[in-house]
Amino acid sequence: MTIAKLDQRERSEIATTLPHWTLDAERDAIRRSFRFADFVSAFGFMAQVALVAERADHHPEWSNVYNRVDILLTTHDANGLSARDIALAKEIDRIAGA
Repeated sequence: MTIAKLDQRERSEIATTLPHWTLDAERDAIRRSFRFADFVSAFGFMAQVALVAERADHHPEWSNVYNRVDILLTTHDANGLSARDIALAKEIDRIAGA
């Protein structure tokens, strides 16, 4: 299955549909940082995202330091941003309550 990269129109909509995410032009990705009350809250959030990501067969690049979770989304099979990244970002925002 070929996964298409986002076209210019779709990319221009990211600022509106995902206002908390920023474009990483170097990686052709989107990224966002989350802060939580403590490590347990951050880890709980990651566990919830992991379940959604596994069901979607689309996994984030992420890191966690105490109460912070940094997430980068790109589609390796497309060599850049795809609709899969946008869909997962929306689910991540839903989980975070954003």
